Amino acid sequence: QVQLVESGGGLVQAGGSLRLSCAASERTFSSYTMAWFRQAPGKERDIVAAMRWSGDTTYYADSVKGRFTISRDNAKNTVYLQMNSLKPEDTAVYYCAANPNYPTLPLPLPAAYDYWGQGTQVTVSS
Repeated sequence: QVQLVESGGGLVQAGGSLRLSCAASERTFSSYTMAWFRQAPGKERDIVAAMRWSGDTTYYADSVKGRFTISRDNAKNTVYLQMNSLKPEDTAVYYCAANPNYPTLPLPLPAAYDYWGQGTQVTVSS
């Protein structure tokens, strides 16, 4: 069973930056497609960004293109989400997710991911 643990959330002013981290317990992390989702109160869980297991393909939601960057360090079994130029509408709980089945991107549906972290709160004040 893969365990994913997010960190790095917090409170930031609009225009600021945060970097989220997601550490995986599994040594085969390098073969997983990883993604970040977010869920605001009363809303569905939506994909933010994803990176294919090979690292050669990324996907971003239109709302974060040019502001957020997903990256991974396979040696540390960790995926990151660098978030710049944050807006109040970015406020949500952010989750990392993993798919171990070598999928292609985009892979925007939560049901496509087998493993989830517990989430980390990001709050952007205006």
